[in-house]
Amino acid sequence: MTQNWGMTIPFSDRSPAESRDLIAELPGLGYTDVWSAEVNGADGFVPLALAAEWAPGVRLGTAIVPVSTRGPGLLAMSAATLADLAPGRFVLGIGASSPAIVERWNAGHFAKPYARTRDTLRFLRRALAGEKVSERYETFEVQGFKLERAPRVAPRIVLAALRPRMLRLAAEEADGAITNWLSPEDVRTVRAEIGQDTELIARLFVCVSEDAALVRETARRMLAAYLTVPVYAAFHDWLGRGEALRPMHEAWAAGDRRAAVKAIPDEVVDALVVHGDAATCRARIREYVAGGLTTPVLAPIPGGDVPIDQAVRDLAPEA
Repeated sequence: MTQNWGMTIPFSDRSPAESRDLIAELPGLGYTDVWSAEVNGADGFVPLALAAEWAPGVRLGTAIVPVSTRGPGLLAMSAATLADLAPGRFVLGIGASSPAIVERWNAGHFAKPYARTRDTLRFLRRALAGEKVSERYETFEVQGFKLERAPRVAPRIVLAALRPRMLRLAAEEADGAITNWLSPEDVRTVRAEIGQDTELIARLFVCVSEDAALVRETARRMLAAYLTVPVYAAFHDWLGRGEALRPMHEAWAAGDRRAAVKAIPDEVVDALVVHGDAATCRARIREYVAGGLTTPVLAPIPGGDVPIDQAVRDLAPEA
């Protein structure tokens, strides 16, 4: 596979509109991809639509949009629109997301996450190919949906996948897998579930700073917010960090958020967050690639020794 080198957009210190100049620099720096996210900031599609014009030639991907916060037809329409803006350059990343995002924030219903993701994938394959879909799936039913304008080039579809069952679905029915919060050594564990021919994408959180204590303080708060989500807790149990993270989980369950953050060991932070000077960070990213990661998607963390725009430049593969 061709080695990719991606960047998360929009950048954490500015709005999508304010990101224009830096996004336009990315191709010249050697970045091949830009990937959006969708949590409680920018939506997953608009930043990519902007980047399609600002950075011609780069691949555009969502990592990820949830399958339960939009209806199947609306998700197909959004994907088709972006696929038409950037024919052959758009990758639709979808995933189950979490109960907090789906239910508490979006008034949706988080149930049967594996089946809902599988059913959405199967529906999107047909809809984005221009078919009229009337189908009763396990988790929803669609009657007579057909895109008014199917994309000239249907987008590739990749799945957010953290454990063997979803990873195998990604390898067998999708065009790749997206994962998150893992070490270079963990990449080998994940790769073993999907084989060598499946694209593996991961967002890597990076802080260009030699102040390890400050980075760890910032990173612990991020990790506590993620690793206490049940799906991530199960992921790290599977990866073998259950005992190391047990004190964090116990403190969190007791309602002591401060103690939970403090309980995350340095070695876990250092395994899951890339930090150091720019050369050290680039070398660490290449360890992920050597372990089997096809597409590293960098997410610079603010608060390092250099501002975000300089970190983006310093972390480029051609720096």
